[in-house]
Amino acid sequence: MRVRLKEKLATSLTPDVLSRVYSSFDIVGDIAIIKAPDNPDSATAIAKQIMETHKKIRTVFSQTSPVEGNHRTRKLTLLAGQNTTLTKHKEAGCIFIVDVAKCYFSPRLSHEHLRVAQQISTKETVVNMFAGVGGFSVIIAKTSPQTRIYSIDINPIAHQFMTQNTQINGVENRVYPLLGDAKELVETQLQNTANRVLMPLPEKALQYLPTAVLALKKTGGWIHYYDFEHATSHENPVEKTQQKVTEKLGNLDIKHRFECCRIVRHTGPNWYQTVLDIQITS
Repeated sequence: MRVRLKEKLATSLTPDVLSRVYSSFDIVGDIAIIKAPDNPDSATAIAKQIMETHKKIRTVFSQTSPVEGNHRTRKLTLLAGQNTTLTKHKEAGCIFIVDVAKCYFSPRLSHEHLRVAQQISTKETVVNMFAGVGGFSVIIAKTSPQTRIYSIDINPIAHQFMTQNTQINGVENRVYPLLGDAKELVETQLQNTANRVLMPLPEKALQYLPTAVLALKKTGGWIHYYDFEHATSHENPVEKTQQKVTEKLGNLDIKHRFECCRIVRHTGPNWYQTVLDIQITS
């Protein structure tokens, strides 16, 4: 994709700008979100070329801030196409309505959505601590029809879309959208409830790890833990994540073992998103 895009841009951008065209961008439904050069003309040229290359895209935004805050939102600037942030995204046979300016949704987690969903056993109870618009929750419910999922998010707009998405996909009787802080909701409503806990918010994963353990049944269970890790060429980002988690759980005297531990994706120079599948044994 990068080579084809850069070839088509070669006649309209200077070599310096062309060298800084990002190798990837997010496509959510019919919206593309890119990190564009500061030069407005160059950014617009890239956006228009993306729309020509990907015929289904009707809008291109530039992401002008990181994903930040409790509601996990980012600033977007329109570069080309229709000025709307609302879209319909299809993944794994499911449909998600999402406003990309008001809630967080990452198409780059599509592999993780399915990978985790395929591990679910019959009649499990799952607590999704940072559910967003319901990506993990809806796909799990579709994949495992007898599973019950408590789906938490603190962003009221994400909660609204999550509720809508459970209805669109016919899983509203198995996915229970909850609005609020995951720590408070687990402590007041969901202690010792889950066979499995999802933690797809790297920024708060380590802080909320004791809460995830609290949500598990007393016999133990599984935690899917996501983190951002910095690692040089001489370091292993997965091992660094394991070390942090081992220290945290060790301080709590929690017995555990790691199963599948991997890099999900690169997020920047020497930065990685990692995932640990952690079995809590007591």
